[in-house]
Amino acid sequence: ADKTLGTQMKATGEVMALDRCFEGALLKAVRSLEIGVNYISMKKLESKSLIDIVELLQKQDDERLFVVAQALRLGISEEKIHYITGYDLWFLHKIKNIIDLEFDLKRNNLTVDNVRLAKRYSMPDVIIAGFTNKTEDEVRQFRVDHGITPTFKMVDTCAAEFEAATPYYYSCYADEDEVKPLGKKSVIVLGSGPIRIGQGIEFDYCSVHSAWALRKAGMNSIIVNNNPETVSTDFDTSDSLYFEPLTVEDVMAVVDKEKPVGVICQFGGQTAINLAAPLAKRGVTVLGTSVDGMDRAEDRERFDEVLAKLNIPRPDGRIATSDKEAMKVSKELEFPLIVRPSYVLGGRAMEIVYNEKELERYLREAVIASPDHPILIDEYMVGREVEVDAVADGTDVYIPGIMEQVERAGVHSGDSIAVYPPQHLDQDMIDQIVDYTTRISLELQVKGSVNIQFVVSRGKLYIIEVNPRSSRTVPFLSKVTHFPIVEIATRIALGETLKDMGYHSGLMPAKKHVAAKAPVFSFSKIGLAEIALGPEMKSTGEVMGIGHSYSEALYKAVNGAKMKIPAGGTILVTVADRDKAEALQLAEGFKELGYHIIATEGTGKYFNDHGMPVDIVRKIHEGGQNIATLIRNGKIDLVLNTLTYGKHPERDGFNLRRMAVELAVPCLTSLDTAREVLRVFANKGKNDGYHHVAALQDYDME
Repeated sequence: ADKTLGTQMKATGEVMALDRCFEGALLKAVRSLEIGVNYISMKKLESKSLIDIVELLQKQDDERLFVVAQALRLGISEEKIHYITGYDLWFLHKIKNIIDLEFDLKRNNLTVDNVRLAKRYSMPDVIIAGFTNKTEDEVRQFRVDHGITPTFKMVDTCAAEFEAATPYYYSCYADEDEVKPLGKKSVIVLGSGPIRIGQGIEFDYCSVHSAWALRKAGMNSIIVNNNPETVSTDFDTSDSLYFEPLTVEDVMAVVDKEKPVGVICQFGGQTAINLAAPLAKRGVTVLGTSVDGMDRAEDRERFDEVLAKLNIPRPDGRIATSDKEAMKVSKELEFPLIVRPSYVLGGRAMEIVYNEKELERYLREAVIASPDHPILIDEYMVGREVEVDAVADGTDVYIPGIMEQVERAGVHSGDSIAVYPPQHLDQDMIDQIVDYTTRISLELQVKGSVNIQFVVSRGKLYIIEVNPRSSRTVPFLSKVTHFPIVEIATRIALGETLKDMGYHSGLMPAKKHVAAKAPVFSFSKIGLAEIALGPEMKSTGEVMGIGHSYSEALYKAVNGAKMKIPAGGTILVTVADRDKAEALQLAEGFKELGYHIIATEGTGKYFNDHGMPVDIVRKIHEGGQNIATLIRNGKIDLVLNTLTYGKHPERDGFNLRRMAVELAVPCLTSLDTAREVLRVFANKGKNDGYHHVAALQDYDME
């Protein structure tokens, strides 16, 4: 995507950092961002020349702060940086203070004065260690030996007019500590940090409900998070709130201060799960599923061992630690393949490749395989994706609901339309899903929430992945079933059992109503981003539609998501060869509803040859009166386009999709989505119940 910052907003979320000085707040904010850096330096900038850095200073993008810091390291004056960037000299002076400290640490090694100043500036131990050629543990021990430890301050919400009493805290390195620990009956809940694609507000929902559940259970709840936009960081949501970066050092400071019964990591998404193992290594009690159970689900080889032991199938796959090995193992598998880096969030850098040439392109352009960063290569199973959220206590597993994805496997579950209860699964398949969910949860000794994704391909059920934590569908499923997933999972983490709470193993009976979750995208805000749906998540939000029928729920969800599908007009169809037969059926359905169909040459020829006459139009690169002209002139009302690869089509398709987005013409890149849209419009005229309105609690909740 185009990362240039201007008058068009592009951010999907934000962080807030509190400290006693600007330097400390800035460094806290940077490491709260979770962008792979924990300080104002970037590896890729270290090799840049003075001329390169001056050139980069002129770019207004998301990395400009790091370029400014590098410019100061190279000796470029504050006045010159101010002239180029417009950054206020006060801010540049403060950033220069941090850079000066860097040089002092490198020159003088560890001294009490420079370490005290470094911690006042909230510089992490691991960064100090790098500057002084020490280990992180040596720096920490030096601090402790010299009494350089964090203190905590209360946020003064009353502006010193009268005494504040809000349990709303932040760390700093000062003389006086203003926080009184809550005592032994307290539990820390880790939040999920900033909202970004792949990890959004759904985990804040989980953190808040966990805090409430702890209170109901008679415990004191402590939340650690840094997102100012969320309910979890309201000072009255929990008994204590710490506004801190979600890193091991920052969280450990809170743990050392509060000395809680334990820490709950399963409600803060991947951010919190990633902290579970390092916290446990430092002696912290991680409540709920054990760290070993989490690792058996997250680690590829250990998870394969679990499935082999349980005799549960998954798509055949391999791990490659070099490009050469990736090409070699691909010959042992059947194309198409789904390729991705290990341990990713939101399907980042994940792609489906249909032949060796595409795999070579992926390895060249998307990732570099190495022993430290292996890539996973799996056979791509064409089929129906199914998702389950369950709660388990080590003995029983209760499943409040099964959700079915409208888009076939290969589209990230966060970008799919999900439907509850499933509409296309027979009872035998549902029983098998319940069986696999139960056996996997018990084998991993899940204690709390678990999310499992399946694919049904050629009548057989396969496991795609298991997340031993709450997932983005927990709020959706909790609302439509009235089953409090987070509360029950929290109580299990505290030691209660499902039987204690009146539940048993198995699937909760499906409700009579139907609910659909539809994704919302921000493509018009983020220039040059590829809008075609695939394994990499792209949605920035979602909506829910609920009704007495599948069609009604879908209609409400599609409308709520602002998919502005016209009730008539001209549809342009241009699809990959593998999709032409399916696209023909869809085009016939739309034609019956009164739409006019046009197509590009390859698709149009296929339609004409198979008895459906359509007008053929030129592609963008073919010049003249082409599809670009038609879109600009408002002659096309809907675009149906699927991803193709090759010399021209990929670029041509990308340009078409971007043009459609920028001119507000609806563009569908999944045939499954198109089919469901067709269903909505086909049923709309037959059913007045589409406008049925009722409160959520008035639907059948028995």
